[in-house]
Amino acid sequence: MRATRGKLTRAEPIAGLTENGRLRFVGDWPELYDQLTTWTPGEPSPDRLDAFVWGITALFPELEAGEGRRLRAS
Repeated sequence: MRATRGKLTRAEPIAGLTENGRLRFVGDWPELYDQLTTWTPGEPSPDRLDAFVWGITALFPELEAGEGRRLRAS
Protein backbone atom coordinates (compact mmCIF):
# COMPACT_ATOMS: atom_id res chain seq x y z
CA MET A 1 0.00 0.00 0.00
CA ARG A 2 1.09 3.51 -0.70
CA ALA A 3 -0.23 6.65 0.96
CA THR A 4 -2.01 9.06 -1.33
CA ARG A 5 -2.60 11.65 1.39
CA GLY A 6 -0.32 13.05 4.05
CA LYS A 7 -0.08 11.30 7.38
CA LEU A 8 -1.59 14.23 9.25
CA THR A 9 -4.61 14.24 6.92
CA ARG A 10 -5.07 10.47 7.34
CA ALA A 11 -4.59 10.60 11.11
CA GLU A 12 -6.94 13.51 11.88
CA PRO A 13 -10.21 11.52 11.72
CA ILE A 14 -8.69 8.78 13.88
CA ALA A 15 -7.48 11.32 16.43
CA GLY A 16 -10.98 12.78 16.50
CA LEU A 17 -12.49 9.38 17.25
CA THR A 18 -10.14 8.83 20.17
CA GLU A 19 -10.59 12.36 21.51
CA ASN A 20 -14.37 12.04 21.67
CA GLY A 21 -14.23 8.54 23.18
CA ARG A 22 -15.52 6.64 20.15
CA LEU A 23 -12.27 4.71 19.74
CA ARG A 24 -10.69 3.22 22.85
CA PHE A 25 -7.61 1.23 23.66
CA VAL A 26 -7.94 -2.10 25.44
CA GLY A 27 -4.84 -3.10 27.34
CA ASP A 28 -1.63 -1.27 28.02
CA TRP A 29 0.23 0.08 24.97
CA PRO A 30 2.88 2.47 26.37
CA GLU A 31 5.11 2.58 23.28
CA LEU A 32 2.17 3.22 20.94
CA TYR A 33 0.69 5.83 23.28
CA ASP A 34 4.05 7.59 23.50
CA GLN A 35 4.38 7.73 19.72
CA LEU A 36 0.78 8.90 19.24
CA THR A 37 1.13 11.71 21.76
CA THR A 38 4.63 12.99 20.95
CA TRP A 39 4.85 12.91 17.14
CA THR A 40 5.24 16.32 15.53
CA PRO A 41 3.91 16.72 11.96
CA GLY A 42 6.75 17.26 9.52
CA GLU A 43 9.09 14.93 11.41
CA PRO A 44 9.56 11.29 10.37
CA SER A 45 6.66 9.31 11.74
CA PRO A 46 7.24 6.44 14.14
CA ASP A 47 6.54 2.83 13.15
CA ARG A 48 3.73 2.19 15.64
CA LEU A 49 1.94 5.40 14.67
CA ASP A 50 2.11 4.37 11.01
CA ALA A 51 0.76 0.90 11.74
CA PHE A 52 -2.02 2.28 13.93
CA VAL A 53 -3.19 4.75 11.26
CA TRP A 54 -3.09 2.11 8.51
CA GLY A 55 -4.84 -0.47 10.69
CA ILE A 56 -7.68 1.77 11.82
CA THR A 57 -8.15 3.05 8.26
CA ALA A 58 -8.37 -0.55 7.02
CA LEU A 59 -10.99 -1.38 9.67
CA PHE A 60 -13.01 1.76 8.93
CA PRO A 61 -12.71 2.52 5.18
CA GLU A 62 -15.15 5.41 5.57
CA LEU A 63 -12.30 7.30 7.27
CA GLU A 64 -10.34 7.21 4.02
CA ALA A 65 -13.31 8.79 2.25
CA GLY A 66 -13.53 11.54 4.85
CA GLU A 67 -16.74 10.20 6.36
CA GLY A 68 -15.41 9.67 9.89
CA ARG A 69 -18.12 11.84 11.41
CA ARG A 70 -20.71 9.26 10.37
CA LEU A 71 -19.19 6.41 12.36
CA ARG A 72 -21.51 5.18 15.06
CA ALA A 73 -20.40 3.99 18.45
CA SER A 74 -21.19 0.34 19.07
